[in-house]
Amino acid sequence: MPRQPRADGTPRITIADVAARAGVSLSTVSRALNGNPTVDPVLVERVKDAAAALDYTASPVARSLVLGRTQTVAVIVPDLGNPTFQAILRGLSRAAAADDYHVLVADSAESIEEERVLAGATRRRTDGVILCSPRLPQDELDEVVGGLRPVVLINRTSGDVPSVGADYGSALAAELAHLHELGHRRIVFLAGTARSVANAARLDAIAAFVAAHPGTEVTEIPCGVDFEAGAAAGEVVLASGATAALAFNDLVAMGLLSAVQAAGRRVPDDLSIVGFDDIPFARYTTPPLTTAAVPAAELGAQAWSRMRELLDGAEPAHPLTLLPELTVRGTTGPAA
Repeated sequence: MPRQPRADGTPRITIADVAARAGVSLSTVSRALNGNPTVDPVLVERVKDAAAALDYTASPVARSLVLGRTQTVAVIVPDLGNPTFQAILRGLSRAAAADDYHVLVADSAESIEEERVLAGATRRRTDGVILCSPRLPQDELDEVVGGLRPVVLINRTSGDVPSVGADYGSALAAELAHLHELGHRRIVFLAGTARSVANAARLDAIAAFVAAHPGTEVTEIPCGVDFEAGAAAGEVVLASGATAALAFNDLVAMGLLSAVQAAGRRVPDDLSIVGFDDIPFARYTTPPLTTAAVPAAELGAQAWSRMRELLDGAEPAHPLTLLPELTVRGTTGPAA
């Protein structure tokens, strides 16, 4: 069969051409170019010189077959529409690309069942799975990760599985302290998804803060995780008599901000609003949103670092917890 030409019409160089020029077998060329340590260093240099002289580039598909790898990892997120998860993916995919890996992204749409199915399906097609803020209950997560290895977790932990995460509880406590210093004693919390571990961490922080600050009341209002949920909660928040509102995330805070202003109320004069995540739009609301800045891109990059260590057969780095930073802007002010 005649060899296929390159785009410029010249004959395509094959591994056989490299083997002939270097005076070695096809298997030696393959092993040398894929970093197999059993090949004599002298032969490795000879093969590399021949490949460079011929301007030979190995087929990615052929290389994957030789290595037994797809050069792809899967990342499963609960909501691709959330800018925080987009930032995590950006940090992860850029770090993976620097190591010549691709990222397959799957969105579970906040569905536990879909998350469980996607985890198994993507693992069969990739070299490893990274679960980003999985919604699975802890006992199910512990069971699932055993069949996914190598696996890395973001914002969850499970046994000895490598993990990275943000300290949501401490960050929310800092937000509450900020509101308390401004004189707010009646606060509402617009809760996220009930099964979210991040939501549970926020509730734990609220309970601890209220216990340590008698006279401070924080009322939970079931809400959601998107702009529409925040906007829909506006009437309930205004009717509550609260002077400040903590939102599960920035999207919810922005929805609430829109609804409150549409109702003719002023922020922060009538109601202070605090978000969480510091997504790119947070600083451009009117007024700019007070929030907790989560280092999302760094979480993604660190997750890839641990996956790469697993793929290389090395011991992964220790679990990493990053602390979001309180970012005070214009949506918070003294209690009325």
